[in-house]
Amino acid sequence: MFEWLLPAVFAIFIWWFSTGVVILLDGLPHRTFRWSLVISSMLAIGALMGLAHTASQTTVSGAYCAFTCALLLWGWHELSFLTGWITGPRKWGHSEGCSRWRQALQAVQVILWHELWLLLSLSLLAALTWNQANHVGLWTFAGLWCMRASAKLNLFLGVRNLGLEFLPSHLNYLQHYFRKAPMNLLMPWSISLATAVVVWLVMGAMHAEPGSASAIGKLLVATMLAMGVLEHWMLVLPISPSALWRWALRHRPDAPSASSEASPADGLVGGSPQPAPTGSNGSHLRIQRDEKLLHARSA
Repeated sequence: MFEWLLPAVFAIFIWWFSTGVVILLDGLPHRTFRWSLVISSMLAIGALMGLAHTASQTTVSGAYCAFTCALLLWGWHELSFLTGWITGPRKWGHSEGCSRWRQALQAVQVILWHELWLLLSLSLLAALTWNQANHVGLWTFAGLWCMRASAKLNLFLGVRNLGLEFLPSHLNYLQHYFRKAPMNLLMPWSISLATAVVVWLVMGAMHAEPGSASAIGKLLVATMLAMGVLEHWMLVLPISPSALWRWALRHRPDAPSASSEASPADGLVGGSPQPAPTGSNGSHLRIQRDEKLLHARSA
């Protein structure tokens, strides 16, 4: 029983704690972002070295190490996105009055560089573990990427809990690509498919030798995917996901209020979409600001 319990407890704790650390660091003053990114980048480089080192190992310690290294690398991607360092070429809300297909295209532009870096890292992990015995790190990172991509799609299509309290002020424009709705057609498929993979991994662990690296690795990945399923349920159930990481949010002064979560007009979040700061409208706004500044100086 202990051989089953330990991997599950380890995966749940590291999922909860690492998520909280990213939330905490992202909620600190902007002047701290540079050091947070420097330290996390060093950890990510160390994680890649650890994944390369454990790729040929078939030991239990190798499975735990590869799992942890994959999470460290994932944490770097999360922190680089939430600090605004690696996001996408578009840093404002969708165009006013555009179709949902156009909004989807603009939503991709908002996170494009982030997604490309994720795919690059996934490809690098695949290359490091190609024809190797230990694929726990690759499975972990691939599972996290799939669950996060699913969560992003579901946020765009519409969910009950948008988690705006986790969104820092410098990424407030992301709200315009979220949609508040009781449910969407993709969510049941996302949860069902991920749950099926969890069951498949657990069944594989049950058929492996108890306590072996194969069994431990499958249990670690299965538990992490189960936490992803839990996060999906949190998007649609009448519960507040922030309760799990209240300790990481308590120093954040810019958490959005519940009253700003939905626009009564069309279900879009954050009210009217923010136009791009270019063109004639952007120039007009800059002229107004310059006139106010000159008036203040002359006074």
